[in-house]
Amino acid sequence: MNRMKEFIEWQVFGVCTAIGERLGIATSRIRTWFIYISFLTMGSPLIVYFILAFWMNIKRYITAAKRNPLNA
Repeated sequence: MNRMKEFIEWQVFGVCTAIGERLGIATSRIRTWFIYISFLTMGSPLIVYFILAFWMNIKRYITAAKRNPLNA
């Protein structure tokens, strides 16, 4: 069970980790509340999660392109 948990944590987008680092809250606490809210609202926070994951991915590509001198 721990192997599966570690695999999932490494493969997710890192949205909860980014929010936790920015707000200074433990990542496990954010994940727990996200799961609770998802059950109570029948999964609607998943839409917000995917939007944030998409935004983080785009932001990563934009900052990488700014550092690359060949993309002028």
